[in-house]
Amino acid sequence: MARKKVEDESVHEESDEQVSSDSGGSGSGSEDNSEDDSESGSDADSAEEELQSQVADVPFELLQQARSNGQTSSFSRSKKVADTKRANKNRPMEMTSKKPVPRFREVIQAPKREVRDPRFESLCGNFDESRFKKAYSFLYDEDLPAERQRISKELAKGGGVEEDLEEKKKRLEWIDKELKKEQQRRKHAETAAQHGSKEKEAVKQGKKPFYPKKSELKKEELVGKYQELKASGKLDKFLEKRRKKNAAKDHRYVPYRRPQV
Repeated sequence: MARKKVEDESVHEESDEQVSSDSGGSGSGSEDNSEDDSESGSDADSAEEELQSQVADVPFELLQQARSNGQTSSFSRSKKVADTKRANKNRPMEMTSKKPVPRFREVIQAPKREVRDPRFESLCGNFDESRFKKAYSFLYDEDLPAERQRISKELAKGGGVEEDLEEKKKRLEWIDKELKKEQQRRKHAETAAQHGSKEKEAVKQGKKPFYPKKSELKKEELVGKYQELKASGKLDKFLEKRRKKNAAKDHRYVPYRRPQV
């Protein structure tokens, strides 16, 4: 009986030791958890302090605008850039799956052809309209008049397909318009050159330069055209044509009678 009592007492002592050790271990675990919580709290505080230091130099108006628009990403931390370096240069480049694959794949790297317009390229020099018109004056003096004469002869002969005849008529009208435009341009350039020479002479004599307006130049051109038509005897015909043209313009604004139902 005495031996049995001794064994029971030893079992109770061992159980008490286990309980005490368990309680001690749980206490150390709670201490570790408290340490982790403190570390996480310190990290959050440091992150908040870092964000405050970043926003400290930003004006209040920008902060208010960003808050109203919801643009808070500009003050957040920058995202990490994906590392695309290769361990070996012979390995293929790793492509991201977020970028869509192009429809046309470049198989051969051919040299790109650059098309340049000499009118807008500084490498070709500045554009001088007078020199350009002088260099290509043969188009209006020789080529277009010869083509006009040839087309008029073909139309006088007649025959052929109607579509070809219509195209030739359109071409003839276009040539007439271009020749008329070039004639007016040359007259305008001639009057401008005359004014320039007169002003140069006046400046040499000590007078102030006078630059006429476009409206005044246009009036002078109309006066010259009137005198030219009067000398050639075509003034009445021109005035009648202009009168009909103005009457047709005014007729568009004349009220018309509505159909009676």
